[in-house]
Amino acid sequence: MNPYLATLLTFIAALTWLRLMDFFAARGWISSNLSRKIIHIGTGPIFILCWLLFPDQPVSRWLAALVPLVITIQFALVGTGLIQDEEAVQAMTRSGDRREILRGPLYYGIMFVLITVLFWKDAAGVAALLVMCGGDGLADIVGRRIASPRLPWSPRKSVAGSIAVLLGGWLLSALILQIFLMAGTLSLPPHWLGRLFGITLLATLVESLPYRDIDNITITLTVLAAAWFWL
Repeated sequence: MNPYLATLLTFIAALTWLRLMDFFAARGWISSNLSRKIIHIGTGPIFILCWLLFPDQPVSRWLAALVPLVITIQFALVGTGLIQDEEAVQAMTRSGDRREILRGPLYYGIMFVLITVLFWKDAAGVAALLVMCGGDGLADIVGRRIASPRLPWSPRKSVAGSIAVLLGGWLLSALILQIFLMAGTLSLPPHWLGRLFGITLLATLVESLPYRDIDNITITLTVLAAAWFWL
């Protein structure tokens, strides 16, 4: 496909998903916390699957990176108040404070821009983004809905949430990597599913640490480093 057409289609797919969640949250059909996590889980796979639309040309990675870059700039403008977008604020924050967007959502976008440019169609980059999407995104949803013991070293986090990080991150990244394998876009070593599980387990341990709002960075970089050697 023409890379410029692929870029346009990727923009349409990503923005449609984001605005749909904004619409649902603004009308109270889903809670702002749930919409925030649905955006977190769904945006990454949609964007990464769109990589398959791009031809093997040097310009492709740069054009693809424009999509998260433009969206991230929009996040920054909304978070600073330079753009008024109440639907986006309701969909992407816990409390309705626009400044929350300048933390987790902004870091999320920055990670996508950097990895798209530096690890284009690379197994380590794909795994890093998808473990972050599926793992960290699902942790809060499961942790709030399933009663389980709290982690001794991180009272804000629970055993159920950590299990969700492990299984959600592993399954989502395995699914998308398998699609890339079937498309002939990348290659993986034997027993890669077991290796990916070990990488996701390491990311789960990092996610369990008692630090707020930086999971999008720490999980992504942990998986990236581990997958660079093991995948």
